[in-house]
Amino acid sequence: MSKEDSLGQFEVLILTAVVTLAGNAYGATIQEVIEDLSGGRSYAIGSVYTAIDRLEAKGFVKSSYGGAGPERGQRSKRFVEILAPGKRALDRSVAISGRVRSVLGGEVGS
Repeated sequence: MSKEDSLGQFEVLILTAVVTLAGNAYGATIQEVIEDLSGGRSYAIGSVYTAIDRLEAKGFVKSSYGGAGPERGQRSKRFVEILAPGKRALDRSVAISGRVRSVLGGEVGS
């Protein structure tokens, strides 16, 4: 596994949010989900978009624009969709986390 295939914790949160949100994954909804997943930690929307750009450059997600309307000041939403390589990278990261947790046993989160 190369460095380009690895995911940081924030990227794992982003990909998890994209999977969870299915067809409704865009900046604000992704931000809400990752804040919930992290126990209420606050993340700047700019950080979310920077991570999405990084994941898109790795070929893990693709984005498209839509949803412009008067309630958004005619700005389009940037919808994000996970791609097969992103799913594989997320699966690997989750598997590694599971193995680490099993080695540490009940020590984590106690």
